[in-house]
This record gives sequence, C-alpha cells and structure tokens, in this order.
Amino acid sequence: MFDSLLEQLNTSIKLRGGELVPVPQGLEKCCSQKGQTVIYSWLWQVPGFRRWRVTKMDGGSSIQVLNSVAYPEYTNAQPLMGIDLLWFGKSSKLVSVLDFQPLIQDKVYFERYFEGLKQLQKQFPKLKNQDKMRSFDPNQYFSPWVLFCRGGLEEAEESLPLAFNSFLDCYWDLKDISSRNGLDLSPSEVMRLQIDYDTYSAKKDPAHGLFVSYFGKLWADRFLNDFLFPGNSLLN
Repeated sequence: MFDSLLEQLNTSIKLRGGELVPVPQGLEKCCSQKGQTVIYSWLWQVPGFRRWRVTKMDGGSSIQVLNSVAYPEYTNAQPLMGIDLLWFGKSSKLVSVLDFQPLIQDKVYFERYFEGLKQLQKQFPKLKNQDKMRSFDPNQYFSPWVLFCRGGLEEAEESLPLAFNSFLDCYWDLKDISSRNGLDLSPSEVMRLQIDYDTYSAKKDPAHGLFVSYFGKLWADRFLNDFLFPGNSLLN
C-alpha cells in the first residue's frame, strides 16, 4: 500500500545527500512469530539532521505501516518531521499522520515554522480531522495543522499520495528557511526538547503494543528504546 510513498521518501532523502548508516544489530529486520509479517528499518545520515529513521511493516493484506521521524541537528530548532501511516486491509481503513512536530507550543514558533503546513491543510481538507486523535494529546508535540486522517480507500489512493510529496517538499523548504532564520534556542535547549519528545513518545506510542503482538515483548521493547526513541534511554 505504501511502497510508492516509501520510494518517494527515500528518493527525496538521497537527493539531499542522505546516506544509509547501520541500524542497531537485530533491529534492521524482524519476522513475526507466525512468519507472516516482516518489519524493516533504515537509518539515514542526512546533512542538517542528526538522525532520520524509517520503518516499514509488511503484513500483506492484513496490515501495512510506514513510519518515519527526522531529527534536525541540535543547532536547528525547527520541528521534527513525523510520518505515521497505517492501512488495515481487512476493514479497508487508513490512519495517517503527517506533521511538523513542534518542540514548543508557542505562537512565535508557530509563525516562524508552520506557514507552509498551514497552507497544506487548507489544500487537503480530507486530511484534516485531528479531532479524532485518540492515543496522543494533540496539544503536545503535534501542531494545530497536523494532516491527520481516519479514512478509507479513497483517502489512501487519492488524497494521501497527493499530499505526501507536497508535505516532503514543504519540510525541505522549511529546512532551508531555518538555516537562514532559525529560532533563538540554544543547542542544549534543543537537545533537551528532543529528548523530552522521545521520552513522551516512548510512553504514549500505541505502535508498541502492535509490535509486541507481532514480534514479542523482548524485541519490541528494544526496538522502542534503541531505535524508535533512543532519547528515552538517556533518562533511564
């Protein structure tokens, strides 16, 4: 379901000088206990970013997942980029989240970094139903203009592909703007805020339960702390 979007993401990263780096051993791939679902993960080194992770989960006609988070360097206070796409084939249900995830909930911060995403939300109204977000507090680490959708085949095959490429382009534009006109936050403050994001996400991420059910608790716990949100381990 999301292979073409993954290809777009990888191509976009490569065009910006991205290179693959090793994933922690044992976390780059895992097969489910029944052998019918496989999860793959990649880690990119990209100029201007300290880490950029990508994960694909392939459960055939049952479930498909594409997830990615980009962490800017500590010298850059721009938002993280978050992609979380899930397709439940048996019920033909899509859950999609595309957002510039803010380090702080602040009017000046929003004005500086979110004009592009605000325009995208107007452009793609079918990806604007964040009132249905359940697992996360939309007022913490999500922007008011998050492209969130609980939909079906129409959104998965029409609205989402159209929005996805525009979303990536908008984030690259934001990176270019940020390098010239960044917010006055110190690198140590940006580091603390990114660690706080990992800590919050490790506690709230509903995907952990999904990974436990497919790949077992031992692997899922390590995947959560060593790959998805390694900043969480810094405080433990």
